[in-house]
Amino acid sequence: MNADLVALAEAHGVATWYEDWRRKRTEVSEESVVGVLGLLGVDARTPAAVRDALAAARRRDQGTRLPGTIVLRAGSTRQLPAPGEVTLEDGGVVTAERLPADLPLGWHRLSCAGQDITLVVVPAELPAPPETWGWMLQLYSLHSADSWGMGDLGDLRSFVAGSAGAGLVLLNPLHAITPTHPVPASPYSPSSRRFANPLYLRISETEAYRRADAGLRARVDALRPGPTADSLIDYDAVWTAKQAALELLWPLAEPVDLTADPGLADFARFCALAEEHGPDWRKWPEELRRPDAPAVHAYRSDRIAFHAWVQHLVHEQLVAAREAAAGMPVGIVHDLAVGIDPGGADGWLLQDVLAPGVRAGAPPDAFNQLGQDWGLAAWRPDMLVETGYAAYRDMLRRIFRHAGGLRVDHVAGLWRLWWVPPGLGAAEGTYVHYDPEAMLGILALEAHRAGAVVIGEDLGTVLPEVTEGLDRMNMLGSAVLWFTRDDDGDYLPAAGYPRNALASISTHDLPTAAGFLAGEQVEVRAKLDQLAGPVERERANWRKDRTELLALLRTEGLLDDDATAEETVLAMHRFLARTPCRLVTASLHDVLLEVRQPNLPGTFDEYPNWRIPLGPDLTEIAANPLFREVAAILGKGKPGKGATT
Repeated sequence: MNADLVALAEAHGVATWYEDWRRKRTEVSEESVVGVLGLLGVDARTPAAVRDALAAARRRDQGTRLPGTIVLRAGSTRQLPAPGEVTLEDGGVVTAERLPADLPLGWHRLSCAGQDITLVVVPAELPAPPETWGWMLQLYSLHSADSWGMGDLGDLRSFVAGSAGAGLVLLNPLHAITPTHPVPASPYSPSSRRFANPLYLRISETEAYRRADAGLRARVDALRPGPTADSLIDYDAVWTAKQAALELLWPLAEPVDLTADPGLADFARFCALAEEHGPDWRKWPEELRRPDAPAVHAYRSDRIAFHAWVQHLVHEQLVAAREAAAGMPVGIVHDLAVGIDPGGADGWLLQDVLAPGVRAGAPPDAFNQLGQDWGLAAWRPDMLVETGYAAYRDMLRRIFRHAGGLRVDHVAGLWRLWWVPPGLGAAEGTYVHYDPEAMLGILALEAHRAGAVVIGEDLGTVLPEVTEGLDRMNMLGSAVLWFTRDDDGDYLPAAGYPRNALASISTHDLPTAAGFLAGEQVEVRAKLDQLAGPVERERANWRKDRTELLALLRTEGLLDDDATAEETVLAMHRFLARTPCRLVTASLHDVLLEVRQPNLPGTFDEYPNWRIPLGPDLTEIAANPLFREVAAILGKGKPGKGATT
């Protein structure tokens, strides 16, 4: 690759090569680098354009102009190019030629050399997380006598109450959908990460339902959807029923003050417009494609108030769920998806800080050998800096209102994210780098203010500095049984697991315990043509992994030679319980011996991703002997609900 193009890419944080999951250097194509630079507003299509852009980047880097945002770790200082004035969050003023080490944590303003800059003082580290155990829960997969076609926030409260002494419950993302049809199944392709999904509402626990007369309640109750022919979750049917119920109850609604929360008003306006013009704002009439357009400001509809009310109801039930978990050492842990649907609400409202046309994903790895194209929008790192990271901060604050903890999916994306430019395949993208001091520091600040723990999903192709950065901040990494190995690829013994981690057998994207023991992950991927190599080789690799894992469990004294699948699953949980990891979690899919994994990456309609309900209902789960036994195993090693740490 031309040296000037390499230098230009480096100046804008675009990788021209990377190490793959085997730690092998992989060169990025020039086409990919040029395409990604274009998404950052940098023309690199000709040698002359590259030279001009490189000269501009060098002038930028050699100047004395400060960036639009400065992130300062608590206890640190920074020399300013001229005397400056800091206006603190509480209104106080500090004048200095050097930012002092005793500035309070928070969001401040710095005036210096004619610039007005966002100054964020972030914690050097979070308090050490408590030591406890809990459940990993795909909330939609629950069902009970009171839920409508999928698990809801009422089911969550019931599960928390019957969680057998757990100290945390880790959920799938509950981010907002666009309230139109078809309803996407994936919780990782949301319309907005700042608001919540109304499909999880328990209609019968809204104030409007409680105030309704018997006749109206009967009409609402009659809307409950029946079982589906294929026994899978039908999100469209659920939303059709719940929307109809909410519209019946709408005349009884308490009004929501839209002036008190402009962000909510903007989201509700998007929902109302989407009902009229379709779910993808990029296909709306031209005059509506920007939230600040005159036609948008002039838009009036009663549906704006309706959708704001619906979000208020979800907020109330999320607060109730958190209160139900108040005795747990951690409580409800929410999951932050790595990106958003570019055609959704946040894609419209935050378009000035997103890269238009990018598709975030991941390069090829051992479990996803063709790479991953998630089709998600991504932050523009330069625009985050220029806007004071306001959109990122707002997103975190809204989630932490309801969370005792936050799992950050693909946490490596706070350091770098795989961008796939238009016209190229999933394996043909490249990495774009972010400022981890800012991304991690702001996450720590908002978690600190919420009193919440942070868990990073640091699996797959992850640089060492990611895990090291999490550890330095007292944020937890992820230790998954299938992946936790030494440099030679051998499974680590329990004592070798990291302290600052959440340990689990699997994740939603990986084989369940019973599925792994049966080799389901090989057979289903072979059937759906998701393997990069011959199926015989994959089967051989699986048999080798299975043999080595069983040998480890025997070496640890946890498994007999003639153990059944159920006994082997119990041994896996006993293994996790003896690790030094601060948090240990069990998945209902593993405890209930479910063979199918919730999601098979790389598939869409070929596999029922996110639509597979658990077999037993909530009452049956609570009475399940394996559920109770796993709870006892994990509870012996880690404090649970009501314990002090």
